[in-house]
Amino acid sequence: MDANPDSAAQQLKQLIERLERLEEEKRGIADDIKEVKSEAKALGYDVKTITAIIAMRKLSPDVRQEAEAILDTYKTALGIV
Repeated sequence: MDANPDSAAQQLKQLIERLERLEEEKRGIADDIKEVKSEAKALGYDVKTITAIIAMRKLSPDVRQEAEAILDTYKTALGIV
């Protein structure tokens, strides 16, 4: 079965244009994220802690509890607690 070169070229062009639009949207969202983090910092919040909390909230409760237990174990072993 022979592919139509014009059709393949059009399909490739559409894929590239979609990716370009998505990359532009991603840049816009990244700018929005920076703005919110700047606002949080201006209000006196610690942005690193907020970022850590966001990462933790993405985890299931079981995975989060396990990670916290391991962290506590390591901190205790190193005398950080």
